[in-house]
Amino acid sequence: MLFVSSLDPICFSLGPMSVKWYGLLFSGGFIIGYCIMQLLFKAKHYKSEDLDRLFVLLFIATVIGARLGHCLIYAPDYYLSHPIEILKVWNGGLASHGGTIGVLLAIWYFCRKYRYAFFEISDMLSIPTALVCTLIRVGNFFNSEIVGLPTRGDYGVIFTALGENFPRHPAQLYEAASYFVIFILLSLIYRFIRSRPRGLIFGMFITLVFLSRFFIETVKEEQADYSTDSIFTVGQYLSMPFIIAGILVIIVSCMNSKKLKRKL
Repeated sequence: MLFVSSLDPICFSLGPMSVKWYGLLFSGGFIIGYCIMQLLFKAKHYKSEDLDRLFVLLFIATVIGARLGHCLIYAPDYYLSHPIEILKVWNGGLASHGGTIGVLLAIWYFCRKYRYAFFEISDMLSIPTALVCTLIRVGNFFNSEIVGLPTRGDYGVIFTALGENFPRHPAQLYEAASYFVIFILLSLIYRFIRSRPRGLIFGMFITLVFLSRFFIETVKEEQADYSTDSIFTVGQYLSMPFIIAGILVIIVSCMNSKKLKRKL
């Protein structure tokens, strides 16, 4: 089945200022995520002002981490030669791997400063983050960016904004769908499995998100402006350590839970 994408990346304009779907979905995701975290914080009787502090840290860390990740991983030669361009976030270019590192550092700093358990907060944040990732990839689709490889068949999406007349895999939508499934799965586990080990949801989130990313990379255009001369893409190489780390978190959280039960 063929679909022709002639979507306008601009949602609406206010005078000289244009608001793009990507920015709207990105910021909207943070707002929805904040609302979800409000409910989770309230259920735990945590301070609402601490949630405000956490989200300020998360927003700053996400933008800085994702921007530096894109500039230094996918186009290092250009940005090291034009360092001022790194600051021009509005021109596009954010990398999820860098954003993830930024988020983890923000959570670590927050938990250390305000005396929260890292895995408790990361478990909670994993749920809305999966939804935010979903919305961001939909925004990428509106922008006709992070596209898939040509399908070489009579199915896929034709991105007219790229001046093309052949179908590609809608890799952005593949990722969006996988992240939404992860969001539903983690929400159900958090809601109905009360005796779960602390850190399990976070470990599952990291593992499943980057495992999805690893496999979808096989039908995605290489984003780096250099070649690895390898069977794996840059995105796949970057996903591997996250997958391993996620699995280790799951194992450690389950082992710690068993030790705690034995003591009791």
